[in-house]
Amino acid sequence: MALLNSEKFKKIKHQASGALNRVIDQHVNLAVTGLSRSGKTAFITSLVNQLINESSDSKLNFFDVVHQGRFIAAKRVPQKHFYIARFDYDGAIASLEQTQPHWPEPTAGISEIRLAIRYRPKNSLLKYFDELATLYLDITDYPGEWLLDLPLLNQTFEEWSEQMYQLLQQAPRKEYAEKFIAKVQQLDPFQSADEELLKTLAEEYTQLLHYFREKLSLSVIQPGRFILPGELANAPILQFFPYLNFTNIDVNAYQNASDDSLIGMLRARFVEYKERVVRKFYKQHFLRFDRQIVLADCLTPLNNGAESFADLQLAIKMILESYNYGKSSLLSRLFAPKIDKLLFAATKADHVTPEQHENLSALFNQLVYQSKKQLGFDNLTMKTLAIAGVKATSSGKTQYQGSTLPVIKGINLKDQQSLTLFPGLVPSQLPEQEYWQNNHFNFIEFAPQAKTNSCQPLPHIRMDQVLQFLLGDKMK
Repeated sequence: MALLNSEKFKKIKHQASGALNRVIDQHVNLAVTGLSRSGKTAFITSLVNQLINESSDSKLNFFDVVHQGRFIAAKRVPQKHFYIARFDYDGAIASLEQTQPHWPEPTAGISEIRLAIRYRPKNSLLKYFDELATLYLDITDYPGEWLLDLPLLNQTFEEWSEQMYQLLQQAPRKEYAEKFIAKVQQLDPFQSADEELLKTLAEEYTQLLHYFREKLSLSVIQPGRFILPGELANAPILQFFPYLNFTNIDVNAYQNASDDSLIGMLRARFVEYKERVVRKFYKQHFLRFDRQIVLADCLTPLNNGAESFADLQLAIKMILESYNYGKSSLLSRLFAPKIDKLLFAATKADHVTPEQHENLSALFNQLVYQSKKQLGFDNLTMKTLAIAGVKATSSGKTQYQGSTLPVIKGINLKDQQSLTLFPGLVPSQLPEQEYWQNNHFNFIEFAPQAKTNSCQPLPHIRMDQVLQFLLGDKMK
């Protein structure tokens, strides 16, 4: 009878633990996005890899649940949303573990992966119901360009066109956009819409966006689906462009323009894009996220100069304006989750020498400071870090002209040759104009390092701090 009562008690305790698990929210919806060349796929791969390969040799000392010896194990489990592509973790790991490793192919749409993380609770109510607890982590990967589209929801076609015109008139875009601007300004806005003409000009505008992103490493790319169309490729909803001559349009004539006029069709497609593409993403995905990490590469803009760096700053400002923040109460977390933690991470910290990491973090913090200060009134918890999801270099010292110089060593991504260098000093403050004239950077892209032991977690910089900020409060 005592044994029967003991088994019955264990069953009741387990059932109570499961119910409490749901009530106190042992679940995190983590959204991961990144601006151009930020290494988003490698970051997600590393985050998953650190958790499922955690061992006594792992480097997660700042992740409390590991540091305190309460971490048990993590494993991949089937995702909840069957209609969303699965994040290709296995393919990414395979590329990083080859004899000559290479970076995984970047993702072009939305994908998911789910983990179940077992640990011993220490301070939460769960410790009174069970020795072990499980945190479910849903990681959603989506393009940064989609996030940059969210401000469109608060813009009219005229406002968006004016904003794009201002950007196209500035360096470094101006030189490459002059022919396109001239073509648009020659159009009669009230002529009958010619779909072939709209398609042709939309393709030219899309080619410009690709060039801005891939050749100039610019961050503000709108509309985002133009360069990552997915199932919308060749659909008329993506065949519009900013009208660049609103100063010469009669306001009343524009307001009354029919949808079959050129300006009317541009406006109609812009509105349709906002509703069926941007708002759809917001409702189906963005509203359910409760933690967010935004990755950004600060080093390439530093290489490219003042205009490229200013564009990164504008992109971050646009991102911060897109969120609906605030602490989530228990009820709102059950029924209408909102993002309450946001991490901005400056990636590729391994591409500079270790003593420059503090400067890189400080510089990135400066980029988000003003908006961070404003959003702080909404009780949003924010943090900036300098990280490397997958560390690609080693650091050391060398003698140069009688002085000891810090250096990094790795495989040059362009020619696959071993390279040792001092890449330059990272400014700790937002650079003034004269700074760009007197300083030169040499931030090289490195290939991933070959792994000596496939059972060990991927080498990283500060992924333990990333995990602590995003998950630490859920695993007490």
